[in-house]
Amino acid sequence: MNTVTSTATARHDLIEAQETRRERQRITDMLALVAERVPVQRRVVHAGDAIYRSGDAFTHLYLQNTGCCKVVNSAADGRAQMVGLLFRGDWLGFDGIAGGRFRCDAVALDTGEVWALRYDALVAACAEHPPLMALLHAEMSRVIGRDRDALMALTTLSADARVAEFLRLVAHALDSRGLRNDQITLRMTRAEIGNYLGLTLESVSRALSRLARAQLIGFADGARREIRIPDVSALADFVGHDGAGVALQ
Repeated sequence: MNTVTSTATARHDLIEAQETRRERQRITDMLALVAERVPVQRRVVHAGDAIYRSGDAFTHLYLQNTGCCKVVNSAADGRAQMVGLLFRGDWLGFDGIAGGRFRCDAVALDTGEVWALRYDALVAACAEHPPLMALLHAEMSRVIGRDRDALMALTTLSADARVAEFLRLVAHALDSRGLRNDQITLRMTRAEIGNYLGLTLESVSRALSRLARAQLIGFADGARREIRIPDVSALADFVGHDGAGVALQ
């Protein structure tokens, strides 16, 4: 690696570290402000527990304090589509505001704590404290941006790049919350990951194998649920080059 490349890499790593620290602080400050201004009902959930179900009356918004959960949209004919994977500091339930009922299921993927906030109490607190209103609007905007980025990935990336981007986003989410990100535990089955990414189970399995052969990831257990990520930026580089036709063999 020459001096110019080394300097550019170091600068990139420094910027990423600064952004991660800012994100960690943002989440910490947000949770503190909400807890200070709004009555919070704390609930411990375990894998498989429903936080709310589609059709339930909308009375609360929810905040993931620890752990992670999935959001699943179900059609009238029984089809189900996973549409969100949420971590500490993520809000749940915005879809229920307009119609007065939740339109998705939110289900815990591991043991964690969820905060329930009565929507009327939250609105009243926002009226009394404008910074809280600004925070709520920022979170709604963040959800819109996340959904837009997910749609972009689904419509423009190859199967291998979709899986790589999924792993990168999980690693980034963990790092932004002060958790280990060089080895992650997949809380979702291959079928669930495929459903989320618009891929078959077989396509997800093949993509993981190709990423492993390319040494972008590794498997830390026989069940292949523990994924080692030696260099998250290498996953990002692979996703970035996907549009140029770079493919794994």
